[in-house]
Amino acid sequence: MMRGRDHWAVAVRRPDRTLHLESHEVRSIGKRFPLLNKPGLRGVLALGQALSIGVRALTISANQSAQEDEKLTPKQMGASMVLAFTLFTAVFVVGPYVGFRFLRHTVHRSWERNVLEGFGRVALFLAYLALIGRLKEIRRVFEYHGAEHKTIAAYEHREPLEPEAVDRFSTLHVRCGTNFLLIVMVLTIAVYSVFPARGLLWGILSRVIAIPVIAGISYELLRLGAKFHRSRVMRALMAPGLWLQKITTRPPDHGEIEVAIAAFQEVLRCEGKASPGGQSSSRSRGQA
Repeated sequence: MMRGRDHWAVAVRRPDRTLHLESHEVRSIGKRFPLLNKPGLRGVLALGQALSIGVRALTISANQSAQEDEKLTPKQMGASMVLAFTLFTAVFVVGPYVGFRFLRHTVHRSWERNVLEGFGRVALFLAYLALIGRLKEIRRVFEYHGAEHKTIAAYEHREPLEPEAVDRFSTLHVRCGTNFLLIVMVLTIAVYSVFPARGLLWGILSRVIAIPVIAGISYELLRLGAKFHRSRVMRALMAPGLWLQKITTRPPDHGEIEVAIAAFQEVLRCEGKASPGGQSSSRSRGQA
């Protein structure tokens, strides 16, 4: 799945090896409510948009790979994503807090327990990514993730969008959701460390309520890192996120790169932009 400023596109390799391609307009409520595009709020808006587009892209991908009687409805995929988000919150937000509460008789200062909780959360998240990366299906997802990054890097360097040229670039990219997640995890250490100890219920509620605030700050930091990527300070701050991408990306094969290129060229076509070298982005079958 590739996204531009106003459009996004998804390309799917069907079981019969044909390619399904479709694109859609990004419908943002920020256009109707400009206040939501202000710093601090636009990060929450961007997160909501990413989740919404992600659900639609996953639904398209799943349905193109499934038999007619096994296809998922948007409501079914939405319910799955709600369940996934709930489990993520329970395991990575609430879970570490409840677990480290058992140390309150050993570590008396609440801020010290909160810092330990934060580092435990980051370690749990890294272990989770490393573990699921061993699964064959997830490893293939990580390969497509690498193909996306290679394609974008080739475009930014004005190289032809062809598998051989694209494959020369790195699978790591500073503007990545993996960076965003890691920044969120690290920021929780600072934000949660100032929360006072007022009981189990307060601790759980405060951590859940703070998620949008942390997401907003993380988004602004990610934008700064992308804007000033040549700055030594920003490169140092973004380095952990790039290291993490060594887990969440894998070298793709040329077939996977072709899928990423197809999705990206469709976005270029919708945005009215030309591919590097004056290549045209052709209208492909399955475009919506």
